Amino acid sequence: MASDGHCSPRHGGDIYGLASVRRVNERKVLDFSASINPLGISKKVKAEVRKALKYLPAYPDPSCALLRRRLSLKTGVPQGNIMCGNGSTELIYLIVRAIKPAKALIATPAFSEYERALIVGGVKDITLFPIEEKDNFQLNIGGFIKAMEGADIAFLSNPNTPSATVITREDVLSIVRAAERLNCYIVVDEAFVDFVPQESVCGEVCATTRLLVLRSLTKFYALSGLRLGAVFFHETLLPALSANKEPWSVNTLAQRAGAAALADKAYEAETFKYLRKEKAYMEKMLKRHLIHYYQSKINFYLIKDERAPVLYAELMKRGILLRDCSNFTGLNGDYLRIAVKTHRENAMLFKNISLILRKNNH
Repeated sequence: MASDGHCSPRHGGDIYGLASVRRVNERKVLDFSASINPLGISKKVKAEVRKALKYLPAYPDPSCALLRRRLSLKTGVPQGNIMCGNGSTELIYLIVRAIKPAKALIATPAFSEYERALIVGGVKDITLFPIEEKDNFQLNIGGFIKAMEGADIAFLSNPNTPSATVITREDVLSIVRAAERLNCYIVVDEAFVDFVPQESVCGEVCATTRLLVLRSLTKFYALSGLRLGAVFFHETLLPALSANKEPWSVNTLAQRAGAAALADKAYEAETFKYLRKEKAYMEKMLKRHLIHYYQSKINFYLIKDERAPVLYAELMKRGILLRDCSNFTGLNGDYLRIAVKTHRENAMLFKNISLILRKNNH
């Protein structure tokens, strides 16, 4: 299916828009539309940010040396194969500028910025490969490999947003091997892979010239407001990426916060423990309200329900924001994405869902 060239830049996490409409403070908005670690910023990161304030009169380190060193320690990928950016979104646009593809493939539904970056980059031939509901939103690996024939670049998110489905590491590697054979760059967006680290293919970038892996430090480490991401790549891509990269795009606080976050093992362990408990609660509540959800190993759920448009609108009136998925290719207004938040917030969400459904049943 060819793209019609239209894609919406609307994302989750716009607490400012809802706060303005509701005339309340942003902190009064309960935001389930952006899937961020419910534990919030770790104590170690807060302490590091306070300490780093004294460096603000100086320019940030353009090479992000400390952060790249920590990323290298965590992933085993040499520092020379890592580049940091102002969120992984900046790096998506950078990759398109550096590779200059003529023909692209995107596994959809997907993050809208892949398509937008390609359009901005002047790519006219964009094919959207559907990940279908009848397959429980699991990618058809063979079909995707076949669709890569003739493409210069392909985008794949693993875990997928908004469906939360995960492709096994072995299956992703079979796609990577095919990409190498077909001379097609494959960009694997691992923004949520910290929740399922065993499925990452990050460590493979040195062994294959066609693989680029995107990582985000904003989801697992709750650093969305600082914007922080990284791309891992084969050394042959370094000249093209460096030539197209803006200087100083990663500020000092983001670099220091990211380095501290990556070293915080206790926070990591606490996150997995907390999510296990809260996901069990959310699944119980979704079942109780007869809301269909797709299996998720990460920190959000895709739900499908014909009552979704009413729930979305009514919750919004109450200052609770879910992610309306109707602007994702292949989805409609019956789909919503819900983040896993703190127990208090999750309980408040379901209390309001109960009240809305009861009211609408009369």
